[in-house]
Amino acid sequence: MAFAATLAEVEPHHLTLKTPCSEWDVRSLINHVLIGTRMSVQMLSGMDRDHVTAALVDDLFSDADDVVAVFTDLAEQMVTGFSQPAALQGVIAHPAGDFPRPVFIGYRIADAAVHAWDLATAIASDRTMDDDIVQFLWDASQIDRKAFIETGVFGDGPSGSVGKHAPLQDRYLDFVGRRP
Repeated sequence: MAFAATLAEVEPHHLTLKTPCSEWDVRSLINHVLIGTRMSVQMLSGMDRDHVTAALVDDLFSDADDVVAVFTDLAEQMVTGFSQPAALQGVIAHPAGDFPRPVFIGYRIADAAVHAWDLATAIASDRTMDDDIVQFLWDASQIDRKAFIETGVFGDGPSGSVGKHAPLQDRYLDFVGRRP
């Protein structure tokens, strides 16, 4: 399941549905992903933190004639930015602080994957995540479990109710505050 594919399934009547992110309905979640993807493009192109931060309040959803095309274009620009020779060197000036670039790439992969699941859940679509992505995300999240949870970005963190023999997708989603 990729975000663009799930986004293509969204119908107008879905936009007010609640998502697993309690603060967002479907429309707000889509706008968040658009802004986050654009933010990545801006940071990778060298835009300063103040300008990036100021643009976080934009409503890209309302400005888009074709939300799927806008997301796809931004995602392609982000991938191009991550593909540059220096993409893994140094730090990125993120609105939340400075992050090593490899860590930032992991955050962007996690954001897209988890929000694709959120969107699929909200619109009652297929919630199956790619096994390789889930394994990557799980491994990355376990390097420093305590710090990962303490960021507060991932909701309430693990519930403690998903056992170690549950499917890895369920364990990862629970770890990042979702309740699969």
